[in-house]
Amino acid sequence: MHRRMRLLKYWKWIGGAAAAASVSVVVAHYSTTSASTSLSAHWTPSKPSNVPDFFGKWDYNWDKREPYSLLKPPSRRTKSQSDQASSSPDNNNIVDQLEKLKAKASRHIFLIRHGKYNMDGGCDEERYLTSTGESQAELTGKRLKNSEISFTSFISSDMTRAIQTANIILKTLEQKGLCVEDQDALLREGSPCAKEPFTGRWHPDLHYYEDGSRIEAAFRKYFHRADPEQENDSFEIIVCHANVIRYFVCRALQFPGEAWIRLDLRHCSLTVLSILPSGRVVLRAFGDSGHMPKSMSKNI
Repeated sequence: MHRRMRLLKYWKWIGGAAAAASVSVVVAHYSTTSASTSLSAHWTPSKPSNVPDFFGKWDYNWDKREPYSLLKPPSRRTKSQSDQASSSPDNNNIVDQLEKLKAKASRHIFLIRHGKYNMDGGCDEERYLTSTGESQAELTGKRLKNSEISFTSFISSDMTRAIQTANIILKTLEQKGLCVEDQDALLREGSPCAKEPFTGRWHPDLHYYEDGSRIEAAFRKYFHRADPEQENDSFEIIVCHANVIRYFVCRALQFPGEAWIRLDLRHCSLTVLSILPSGRVVLRAFGDSGHMPKSMSKNI
C-alpha cells in the first residue's frame, strides 16, 4: 500500500508541473501597482507580515536533486492505460529508482571568513594577513579543534588572505589526513549582485555581471544535498570572503540575493549551514566570533 501511494504521487507529478507553470504565468503578470498594494493593505493583527502570499514558499527542488526531477517524466496516458500501468511490474521499478536517488546523509558546511589583512596592498599578493589576522585564524582553528568534529573536506578561495587563513586553521586543527584539497578561484571576493538598499560606491552592471555569475557558480558547485551514495554526514570547511558568504546564506535560505548587504560578518567568524536529505536548509550559526576577544572581533 505504501509503495502504491508513493507511485500515485509520482504519476501526479506531471499535473503538478502544469500547475506550477500556471502559477508562473500569474506571478509574471503581477503588476507593480498590485504588488505595492499587497504590501501595504494586507496587514492584520493575526498576520503582521507584509510579505505577499505568493512569496516565501520553500522550493524543495532548489538544487535540482529532488528525486522526482531526476527521472524521465512518464508519458501521458488515458485512464484505462493508467489503470493498467498501476498494476504493472514496471511501477515497482520506478519506486526503486526513486529510492536510489534519495539523499541519505546531511552536509554541514562551515563557512569561515579570512582574517584581518593589509588593506593598503595594491594587489592580491600584498593583501596578506596582519599579525592580528594570523591570531584570529589560530583562534578559529582552536575553536574547531575543541568541537571534536572530524572534518571531511577543506576548501579555500585562491586569494592570498584566504589561503593563509586556511593554512593556519589547518595547522592548528592537527587533524590527521585532512588537507586543503583545492584553492578555488570561484570563491574569490566580489560583488554578487546589486545591493538593496544601495550603500557605498556605485558600480556599473558589468561589475555584477562578471562577479555575480562566478559567485552563483560557486554556490551551485558547493551547495546541494548529499549524493545518494554518501552514507554518513559530512562536515566541510570553506574559507573565503564576506560578500561570498553573505550571498551564499541568502541563496541557501531562499532569501532575495540582493539582501546580502544587510548582513554583517567579522574576520574569522563561523557561519554554519546544514543541508538535510529532504532538501531543507538550516542555518546553525551566522558570523559567530565568540571564540575571539573583543580586541580582535571588533574588526569588520
